[in-house]
Amino acid sequence: MAYPARGRRYCDEDIRLTSRLREDFDLALCHPREAAALMDAFEAVVVRNSGPVLEYRDTYDDFRARALARATPVYNPLTGRADMAGKQYLLDLTAAGHPVIPTVDRPEDLDRLPAAGRYVVKPKLGADSIGLRTVPADELPGLADGTVLIQPHIDFAYEVSFYFVDHDFQYALYAPDPERRWELRPYEPTREDLEFARRFIDWNALAHGIQRVDACRAPGGELLLVELEDLNPYLSLDALDDTRRGAFVAALKSSLRRFLAATGRTAAR
Repeated sequence: MAYPARGRRYCDEDIRLTSRLREDFDLALCHPREAAALMDAFEAVVVRNSGPVLEYRDTYDDFRARALARATPVYNPLTGRADMAGKQYLLDLTAAGHPVIPTVDRPEDLDRLPAAGRYVVKPKLGADSIGLRTVPADELPGLADGTVLIQPHIDFAYEVSFYFVDHDFQYALYAPDPERRWELRPYEPTREDLEFARRFIDWNALAHGIQRVDACRAPGGELLLVELEDLNPYLSLDALDDTRRGAFVAALKSSLRRFLAATGRTAAR
């Protein structure tokens, strides 16, 4: 909970959320590095604001391997195809023609990107903008070595995030100022907005869990996917009013009960 996230206080969100979950479940909080050693004493593991996995990659891989070997229920389930598995999905979605920011990783594919004054280069295994750079086009051939993602720099109007529990939409938040990503306000999505977000939830095919669909409003007015966070999405619950925050907690509790029932566990009081 001490991870110094820019513009966010993980600890506040985790403390408040777990205080509500304790109304229905017996909980213990631990650092991700300790999860593998403790999980046999519990019915399930819930991954929340654990910080970028690359800070403790070997430990996380060991946790995954042990959880899968022992059939330990992990929420979100470890079958996620998006950020949980790295950034390859952005390449796959681009190739399949989905509405994402165009993304390539090889020099022979650079001509597939739209012309832009600048390009964004970021590590495939990156997170939280770690290692992100903005460069001119003439630098791209020397950088496209398969370990980074390359995208056109888009002067978007704003970023917006759609939050789902299981396949049910919960709320949306947006950042009116592109320079202040985490100064969020409630956003009322249109039907088209929700159709956009749901196509990625459906693509990921997680039966249980919390997912956040991050998008940007491109200059042409369309939404483009920035990220599909299916491992440990920060929820920005402090940006919600009491009613919406309470509704989210209720949805999460119900989801956890369904998840435990589906895995043959009973952790709720």
